Amino acid sequence: MKRIFLFLMTNLGVMLVLGLAVHLLGLNRFLTANGLNLTSLLGFAMVMGFGGAFISLLISKPMAKWTTGVQIINQSNDTTHIWLVTTVERFAEKAGIATPEVGIYEGAPNAFATGAFKNSALVAVSTGLLQSMSREEVEAVIGHEVAHVANGDMVTMALIQGVMNTFVVFLSRIVGYFVDKIVLRNQNDGPGIGYYVTTIVMDLLLGVVAAMIVAWFSRQREFRADAGAAQLMGRKQPMVNALARLGGLDPGEMPKAMQSMGISSRPGGMMALFSSHPPMEERIARLQQTA
Repeated sequence: MKRIFLFLMTNLGVMLVLGLAVHLLGLNRFLTANGLNLTSLLGFAMVMGFGGAFISLLISKPMAKWTTGVQIINQSNDTTHIWLVTTVERFAEKAGIATPEVGIYEGAPNAFATGAFKNSALVAVSTGLLQSMSREEVEAVIGHEVAHVANGDMVTMALIQGVMNTFVVFLSRIVGYFVDKIVLRNQNDGPGIGYYVTTIVMDLLLGVVAAMIVAWFSRQREFRADAGAAQLMGRKQPMVNALARLGGLDPGEMPKAMQSMGISSRPGGMMALFSSHPPMEERIARLQQTA
C-alpha cells in the first residue's frame, strides 16, 4: 500500500509541476482561432514529455529507497555487507565510475541500480537474492548493475522515454484537431468534444506503441549489461550461471517505477512486447555468443 501511495502521489506531483510550467511559459495556448500553433504545441509536448521523464530520473534514487525500504550498508561492519560493498567498489573502479551507494532490501530474488548520475548511483540487492545464489553468482549480478550505471542506462532510458512522450502528446493533439475541425466540422473558435475524445483515445493508442518501443530499447540495454558484467568479472560463466539461477526463481514484483531497473522479470505471451527484460534463455544464448 505504501508503494502504491508513493507512486500515485509522485505522479500527481510531477503532473502539477509540469502543468504549472506550461502555464507560466504560455505553452498551453497552442489552440487558437486561426488553428493550431505548432511551435507552441511542440513546446508544450516537449515540456510534458521530457519534463516528466527527467523529473522521474532525478527523484529515482530517493524513490527507490522509499518504496523498497533499502538499507544503505556502505559504513556497515557486518562481514556480508563489507563483502558486498567491496565487490561494488572493485567493479566501479574497473568501470571508471565513483562507488555507488550500496543497499540491501527485503524481498524476492532481485537487484537494481538507479540514480540520475553515474557518480552518485545506488546499487541494491534483495535478501532473497543473497539467500538463493552463490557468492560468485551474486557478484555477477552486482557486475550487471554496475554495468548499467557505467553505461549511463538510466539517462538513456529517460531520453528515450522523453522522446516517445513528446511524440505521443504532439501527434495526439494534431489528430484530435483534425478530427474536430475537418471530420466533425466544428466551426467554433474553441475545440469541441471531438478534439477531447480523439486526443484521449490517441494518447492511449500511441502510448501503447511508445511503451513497446521503450521496452524494446530496455531489452537491448539488458543484453549490454550482461556482457558488461562478464567483462568486469573477466569471464562470462558466472553471469551465465546467475542468469540460469534467476530463471528458476520467482523474481517477485518490484514497484512499477523500478521494474525496468531490476535484474530479472518474467515476461510471457503478448506481454513480452512490453517487458523491460528479455527471456532468460535469450539472455544466456546472447551472452554465450559474445566474444
